[in-house]
Amino acid sequence: MIPADLRYHHEHEWARVHGGQATVGISHFAQDALGDIVFIDLPKVGTVVNAGQQIGEVESTKTTSTIYTPVGGTISKVNTDLKDHPEVVNSDPYGKGWMVVIDLTDGGDVDKLMTAAQYEAFLSTQKH
Repeated sequence: MIPADLRYHHEHEWARVHGGQATVGISHFAQDALGDIVFIDLPKVGTVVNAGQQIGEVESTKTTSTIYTPVGGTISKVNTDLKDHPEVVNSDPYGKGWMVVIDLTDGGDVDKLMTAAQYEAFLSTQKH
C-alpha cells in the first residue's frame, strides 16, 4: 500500500517527483484515518509555498485535517476534479486523488523526505 516511487512527509503527504515538478497528495494511511472525505480546499495556481507550509484542508465525516506541502515551489496545477468528487482521495490516493503539482524551487526538499521503507517504519510507530 506504500508505493516505492514516492517520497513521504511526516504529516502523511506524498510527493512524486518528475523532472522539476512534484505531484502531491495524502497517503493511504491519512485517507484511512480521516474516513469518508467530503470536501477538499486547495490553493490557487500560482501560489508560492515553502516545504512544510499549510496548503489546504481535507474535511471528512470524522474531522477536518490540514494538508501540508512536503516540498517548496509554485503551485502549477490543482486537481479541480476533487471539488466535485473529493471521495476519489479515499479510493485512489496515489493516482486520481492527487491534489497539486508544484514546480520545485529546491530539489533538495525531496531529499529530506522519507523513502517508502522509512515511511513504513514511521507508520509502525503511529499505530497504537
